[in-house]
Amino acid sequence: MIENYLQVLEESLLKKKEVLLAIEEMNREQEQILKDENPSMEAFDESIDKKGLLIEELSRLDDGFETLYEHIKEQLLHNKDEYKGQIARLQKLIAEVTDKSVTIQAQEARNKKSAEKYFAKARRELKSGRVNSKAALDYYLNMNKAQIANPQFIDKKK
Repeated sequence: MIENYLQVLEESLLKKKEVLLAIEEMNREQEQILKDENPSMEAFDESIDKKGLLIEELSRLDDGFETLYEHIKEQLLHNKDEYKGQIARLQKLIAEVTDKSVTIQAQEARNKKSAEKYFAKARRELKSGRVNSKAALDYYLNMNKAQIANPQFIDKKK
């Protein structure tokens, strides 16, 4: 019976690895979007939404794994030798998942820095545009307030 639980744990780790690979791919996609001279914020938002769904799935897998592991933990500890091969496979998968998680965290940090750089540039451009618009508006208002004399008729008869 515990063999079935161990098989489910292994399948859960394999699924988690697949989800992490998909997240890693989404991070690469976001990196490419942010590297573009004029990045598409719609594409960036869409990739964030997709990644959010993947993260939710990852969280469900983690919760399920933890719950199942807690259920069989005592039996595993008392019968380590009997399940040595399966435990070794689980440990290998856990190491792979952990490595992939570290890689993803590094990607996330780089993408965050790129996004901050993009948004800082966009804020500067927006501020510059507002300053230019304000200057044009001020000029327009000042010109309308200027006391320009209306054309005068000169009386040439004397």
